[in-house]
Amino acid sequence: MKKYITNFYAILFVALIIPSISATSVDKNIKVLKLSTKVLKDKIKGGWAGQTIGVSFGSYTEFRYNGTYIQDNQIIPYQEGYVKRLMEEWPDLFDDIYMDLTFVEVMEKQGLDAPVDAFADAFATASYSLWHANQAARYNILNGIKAPESGHWLNNPHSDDIDYQIEADFAGLMTPGMPNTASQISDKVGHIMNYGDGWYGGVFMGAMYSMAFTSNDVNVVVNEALKTIPQNTLFYRCIADVIRWHKQFPRDWKQTWFEVQKKYAAENGCPEGIFTPFNIDAKVNSAYVVMGLLYGKGDFAKTLEIATRTGQDSDCNPSSAAGILGTMLGYDKIPDYWKKGLKGSEDLDFKYTSMSLNKVYEISYKHALQTIINNGGKVNSDEIEIAVQKPKPVKYEQGFEGVHPILKTILNKNMGLTYDFDFEGTGFVLRGSNDKHDAKAADYSFKVKVYIDGILHETAVLSSSFKTRRHELTWKYQLPEGKHHIKLEVTNPDSGYHIRLWDCIIYGNKAVNGLNAHTHN
Repeated sequence: MKKYITNFYAILFVALIIPSISATSVDKNIKVLKLSTKVLKDKIKGGWAGQTIGVSFGSYTEFRYNGTYIQDNQIIPYQEGYVKRLMEEWPDLFDDIYMDLTFVEVMEKQGLDAPVDAFADAFATASYSLWHANQAARYNILNGIKAPESGHWLNNPHSDDIDYQIEADFAGLMTPGMPNTASQISDKVGHIMNYGDGWYGGVFMGAMYSMAFTSNDVNVVVNEALKTIPQNTLFYRCIADVIRWHKQFPRDWKQTWFEVQKKYAAENGCPEGIFTPFNIDAKVNSAYVVMGLLYGKGDFAKTLEIATRTGQDSDCNPSSAAGILGTMLGYDKIPDYWKKGLKGSEDLDFKYTSMSLNKVYEISYKHALQTIINNGGKVNSDEIEIAVQKPKPVKYEQGFEGVHPILKTILNKNMGLTYDFDFEGTGFVLRGSNDKHDAKAADYSFKVKVYIDGILHETAVLSSSFKTRRHELTWKYQLPEGKHHIKLEVTNPDSGYHIRLWDCIIYGNKAVNGLNAHTHN
């Protein structure tokens, strides 16, 4: 924290002696950015509107195109009033937005310096459903594992997933031209549910939003934001490769898509994605956002189309891309065709919140003004002066190092009161659920003792409630290489419920080449 304060005063000193510039500059060395209050508000509004348009556009394609892209001749629907219709008919679609708004509401109630527990408790106790890293973190928090340990990869098998990446928009929108301040917010909030590549996805998105206030060139925004990520990380290498491939194949985003698929599609984090086409990994989906921005070249429609057609999390990715581009352009310059989709929606509160787009436009603007002042800028009646920050890399962290999936066994059976198995390797993840026999019955939680090699590892609380469920039944990484015995024992059986076993993944200390696994000399 202290190093950012020191850097801030250095920036402020230089700002006093170097002339300020306009908001349309693409000079990456600017020190002071002057914007009218109208332009700042328009850009913040464009960011929120853009991400809402993006998630709506990609709504019906989400995870329906895994390991493939959407063909050019397949029409993706969009029409006037589309957002309002989706908000009424499919409100849970907008998890990208209402998760952001949860954190905005915490800041509005408790201040911009609200403690991490306030953010963690707000989303862990919210009434909406969660998945992947968010749900794993919710379980951890509700069962006594606080942030940042709730997001650490040893406690959260989904820590490399996209979760904070799709929730970091608010951090960038309230820190115009201040990517390091956005990173500080992401350090606090993003580690609730993510670690390593999963956290870097949010840091990167927040930085791109922040830099979108300073430049009208998507190449500058992407390249400058990437400076917030340590270069010796997988995330950095993936995005740097996309930038390089874009230069190599400037008119063929599909070739870049294939290059990403060949080099980065293999999953070792999210258990659901291991040995399947499904990929919710942050670096891969960030790559698709960057492809949308670079190949879209500032064209709103083209950016949305490409970010969606790359597949996988194809509502969240266009949401991020359109939000960043919407910030760059400003609300007024988003083409009317796309803004017509917002008709009738901007005064509607998003489900699970008391906040609409029109409300968050104002609140986010207010938070931005406070952040600008807190970081040495000036706010006058009609003009804002921002002490622009040179992006700095955040700390290094890398999850799942040395963790290699080597076997996935489909179980598809009920567990009974006990279950045990043997394996040879360095870790395992057992997936399944607590299921009711009667769907109308009240929820119930099994307490299950898990033994590893005869020693009690944990007592897992396995709820039948979707909201409080444990995303995986049990897991353990970093075991010594060798043979291990796992035993599960239900301590409070109830005949109205049963544990369903889905599959079990085994890990080793090195990757296995499947092409050579069955060859014999």
